[in-house]
Amino acid sequence: MKFFIVIPSYNQAQFIRETIDSVLSQQGVEKEVLVVDGGSTDGTVEILRSYGEAIHWVSEKDRGQTDAINKGLRRATGDIVAYLNSDDYYLPGALVKVREAFESHPEALWVTGDGIIVDAHGKRIQQPIALYKKLWRKVGFPQSLYVMNCIIQPSTFWRKEALEQVGFFDERKHYTMDYDYWLRLLSKGHKPLVLSDKLSAFRIHGESKGGSRFEAQFREDYETLCQYCSSKFLRFLHRVHNGMIVSVYRLIK
Repeated sequence: MKFFIVIPSYNQAQFIRETIDSVLSQQGVEKEVLVVDGGSTDGTVEILRSYGEAIHWVSEKDRGQTDAINKGLRRATGDIVAYLNSDDYYLPGALVKVREAFESHPEALWVTGDGIIVDAHGKRIQQPIALYKKLWRKVGFPQSLYVMNCIIQPSTFWRKEALEQVGFFDERKHYTMDYDYWLRLLSKGHKPLVLSDKLSAFRIHGESKGGSRFEAQFREDYETLCQYCSSKFLRFLHRVHNGMIVSVYRLIK
């Protein structure tokens, strides 16, 4: 079982080596790394060159993060695919746990796990938020995902067949391309296999979308939900929930 990991990147030289190393250091699995860089000017390309043949990469102008992800996924050669943003990283042993989950549940089309939230220096932050999302994942799907996006993106993996069934990411989405994809999988009847293991570190810092543009992200989040959920009650719950989270973010940022 081979993993194909796409790393979309743009001017993340500060973090990208840790991101790449977190994939290459995974033991006991076959893996391929493709970095799709948007033409960085901050030293990222020099870092990519330093890996030689250990990774594949391309650096050229693109239409943004979602375009970069799709460019990478169109070249996917593995059995299991995922994307890992260039400021996030996998925790040790993550890919073995995911491989074992897929092997034990051949009917599962996608697997998602737990994770941690870290700051620019790798220090754990927002632990109550991570715990809150974990509790929502225990509620069950699709209900939990209609109220909030409780899926941790860098801790999520899917079989390559999912691309054939639901297509690629929606390039009209700037913030919630992952949430849209999870909802699309659910709309096809595919619930995720949920692991309790912590698989990744999601980084929030001043330049990240989650750190600087969270209000715009939540607006697009609600619009995305409305594409897949017709229940006025669940839409109302989602909007109320988003309002509460935005209020909390304003207090802690």
